[in-house]
Amino acid sequence: MVILGTRRDAPKTRGPEDSRGYRIFRVVNTIVLIGVVVVTLYPFLNIVARSLSEEAYIIAGKVSIVPRGFDLTAYKLVTSDSMFWTNYRNTVVYTVVATLISIVLTTCYAYVLSKLRLKGRGFLIGVALFTMFFSGGLIPNYVLVTSLGMKNTIWAVVIPNAISVFNLLVMKAFFESLPSELEEAAAVDGLNTYGILLRIVLPLSKAIIATMVLFYAVSFWNSWFTAFLYIDRQDLLPVTVYLRNLIAGATSAESSGAADADKIQAAATLQAVTIVLTTLPILAVYPFVQRYFVRGVMLGAVKG
Repeated sequence: MVILGTRRDAPKTRGPEDSRGYRIFRVVNTIVLIGVVVVTLYPFLNIVARSLSEEAYIIAGKVSIVPRGFDLTAYKLVTSDSMFWTNYRNTVVYTVVATLISIVLTTCYAYVLSKLRLKGRGFLIGVALFTMFFSGGLIPNYVLVTSLGMKNTIWAVVIPNAISVFNLLVMKAFFESLPSELEEAAAVDGLNTYGILLRIVLPLSKAIIATMVLFYAVSFWNSWFTAFLYIDRQDLLPVTVYLRNLIAGATSAESSGAADADKIQAAATLQAVTIVLTTLPILAVYPFVQRYFVRGVMLGAVKG
């Protein structure tokens, strides 16, 4: 007969998350992050509140983050301007076309650079890194774009900024982290290079592609200087240049004293409305791609 003895539970080991120092770190970290959120969110809430408030409360300085005297007059003024909607449509078209082109070029370039046995790989990486730190300059770029006949066209906005070297390197690191055995097995099954990329690599790269789409879309949506430099026609400008012109007009009137305080404040209200209408699409799209954001960046940045 076997007598089973009682088994004593092994003493629980305390992990680093149970220590006092870690608990203090979590409290301090939470306080700091809440402070960052407040500092980041307050200006935007103030802009939204000003866009929805009556001018009398804005002039009196009584508007903080809560609208006072709910008023949509400024929204009606901005949305009744046909040029605003023309520029808004241009921004959507520029962003969609530019993002598609950038994703295709960045994906192809990064996939090529991820091949360790590629001849000339070091040279291609060097070319990309060189453009990251050095550029031809503003005037040579302007002369080049003009001589190519791209001025006052969508291509003047899309082509010069088609590839971000930072995004290229992140995507390259992600492709290098994929198991090489997958591509070898696909090659044995008869797939060529393009078939491997389209049928094996890209389906496994949804997270990094979604992250790159977010990066490029936000960049092109917020971009105004390229269009301001290469486009002269008002009907081809993006909405960011429309907003820039509003801000510049109000600033110049205020500095020259050409307008009274009420007119300057009215211009500031129109600026707030335009900022809100400009940022709404990005705020609406971001929640749908946010879940890919952290995973995509981490997969592309950490290897091992």
